Amino acid sequence: MGDIFLDGNNLTLDEFIKVSRYKYKVRIKTEAMVNVKMSQELVMQYVKESRIIYGITTGFGKFSDTIIDGDGAEKLQKNLIFSHACGVGSPLREEIVRGIMMLRANALVKGYSGVRPVVINTLLEMLNKKVHPIIPEKGSLGASGDLAPLAHMALVMLGEGEAIYEGQKMSGEEAMGKAGISTIDLTYKEGLALINGTQVMTSIGAFALYDAINIIKTADIAAALSMEALNGIIDVFYKELHEIRPHRGQINTARNLLSILGGSKMITRQGELRVQDAYSLRCIPQVHGASRDCFDYVKEKVEIEFNSATDNPLIFPHEGSVISGGNFHGEPMALAFDFLSIGIAELANISERRLERLVNPALSNGLPAFLTENGGVNSGFMIVQYAAASLVSENKILAHPSSVDSITSSANQEDHVSMGTIGARKAMEILDNTRKVLGMEILSACQAIDLRGNTGLGDGTKIAYEIIRSRIPKLDVDRIMYRDINTCEDIIKSNILIVTLEEKLGKSLN
Repeated sequence: MGDIFLDGNNLTLDEFIKVSRYKYKVRIKTEAMVNVKMSQELVMQYVKESRIIYGITTGFGKFSDTIIDGDGAEKLQKNLIFSHACGVGSPLREEIVRGIMMLRANALVKGYSGVRPVVINTLLEMLNKKVHPIIPEKGSLGASGDLAPLAHMALVMLGEGEAIYEGQKMSGEEAMGKAGISTIDLTYKEGLALINGTQVMTSIGAFALYDAINIIKTADIAAALSMEALNGIIDVFYKELHEIRPHRGQINTARNLLSILGGSKMITRQGELRVQDAYSLRCIPQVHGASRDCFDYVKEKVEIEFNSATDNPLIFPHEGSVISGGNFHGEPMALAFDFLSIGIAELANISERRLERLVNPALSNGLPAFLTENGGVNSGFMIVQYAAASLVSENKILAHPSSVDSITSSANQEDHVSMGTIGARKAMEILDNTRKVLGMEILSACQAIDLRGNTGLGDGTKIAYEIIRSRIPKLDVDRIMYRDINTCEDIIKSNILIVTLEEKLGKSLN
């Protein structure tokens, strides 16, 4: 397991996941520290010259007109962390916190923030030795950066706040001591540089994105199983149809479905049983494909943000200038994560419609009502569809864009905010709901295949079906269904469906 090297410019989504989820070690490229030292020297020069620079020799927000001299300018940085640590709610998952620390270190190492190398090195030590600050999930407006949650990260660097170390919750001071990491005292600009950025929303959203990229492959598998359960028409996936409307996601989805369904004896051709399928089957490439294109767009924006300087003011050592701008504003991420939410929610929307066709005898092409052979005594999959409909409805509420809202702050100095962190959190909730809906569709499709009579599944669906049936038997009489639903969700979370299918087919799902 090799180390991941940061230079502020080249961090990818895959590397982000390796460090934050799989705990790869992180190091800094040596040459990257040159700019860091130059910008910190320029800050110190301007302090000696008593220049008026926002956040260095002035207060913050509405207090930007308040000049602070001498010892007060250094005390200001510590006070900033203390006063801004106003996060509330449940703690963010440790992997998200790791992502936050790595992204903040990567932004600082670009060399435009004016911090000493020890600040960056402390963050990396915490990552590598697994000291994880407890960061509440709520409290950021996503415009002056993620001020409140990032302040909770910075507290632990000072030996304050709380952290998780070796699975135990303890004070920041104790965690740093047990890990053998020296706490730091902040000097000019450093407090502001640690908390004035978009790293919280970006870390949360990046996890939602990464998992969505896997979820959409699962959605293709679920759709393929439903196609066989309903004797769907395969003609709609032929490549020529999609090449004349060449959206990349649509083309890739159709290619996936053809691979997964290759050799199937349960699908039909146009005109054999019917002329057309309903949209939830016929338009899988167009709907899943649009979500794929959405995820590609968001990935591009996320990787730009990974490698951006997002605090304020920013130091340009080669020009000898300090500029107070707005790179902390989360709007580029806020819009992207609202789009991500919609793209994920649509996967659940169409999945639930396929599930409805499976359980509804008026739509299922001969399957018994609610996929049970003794209906009335048994309810079968009736309430599975209820639960899916509930989650889909919840997703529709959650998918309302956070970015269209704004509340002014800091006495109207900060009069437009992004709410991007709320948007990222909502995308994560929608993802969780969507995973559950897809699990319900997969369960129902496997039951329908058993009831229809398995005359020969496709190359990929056979693999998926066998994995499900190795853990979850056919439903002969009613049993406690949440256990099956939870088991199927665990299978999806493990990615075993995707990994095994790709391995045995000898090709990747796009």
